[in-house]
Amino acid sequence: MEESKSKTQIKREMKALQSLGETLVGLRNEQLATLPLDESLREAITLAQGIRAHGGRKRQIKYIGKLLRESDSDAILQALASKREQERRAAAGFHRIERWRDRLLDEGDEALEKLLDEYPQADRQQIRLLVRNARRESEAGKPPAAARALFRHLRELMLG
Repeated sequence: MEESKSKTQIKREMKALQSLGETLVGLRNEQLATLPLDESLREAITLAQGIRAHGGRKRQIKYIGKLLRESDSDAILQALASKREQERRAAAGFHRIERWRDRLLDEGDEALEKLLDEYPQADRQQIRLLVRNARRESEAGKPPAAARALFRHLRELMLG
C-alpha cells in the first residue's frame, strides 16, 4: 500500500525544486548547455534570466519548479554536483600553484629544491630566472608581469 505524502512534505519538495530552479536561472548559458535539461525547461530558464521584475521572476521560477517536478531532477542535481566538484578541484589546483609561486618568491632556493624533488622535470634555470625577475619587479613597485609568467610556467609544469 502506497503512503500518501503530507501537505508539508509536498510543500518542502516544491520549495526544493524552486530552489533548484533559482540555481539554474543563475547559471551562464554555457553551464546550462552541459546539463540534461529538456527543451521546455531550458526555454523557461532562459526566459526567467531575462525577467527583471521581482514578481514576474518569482512566478517564472515557480513554473520552472513545476517543470522540474515533471522532469528528472535527480539527474540535474547529479550533473550540478559533478560540475561543482570539477570547479572545486580546478580552484584547488589553482591555489596550489599560487602557493608554490609564493613559496618560491619568499623562500628562494630552498623552495626551489623542494619543487624539484616533487617535479624533477622542472627547468631549474628557467624558474630561477622567473623568480629573480619577479622579485626585481616587486622591489621596483612594477606590475607583476614576471610573477604572472612564473605562475604560467608552474601551471604548465604541474598540470601538463
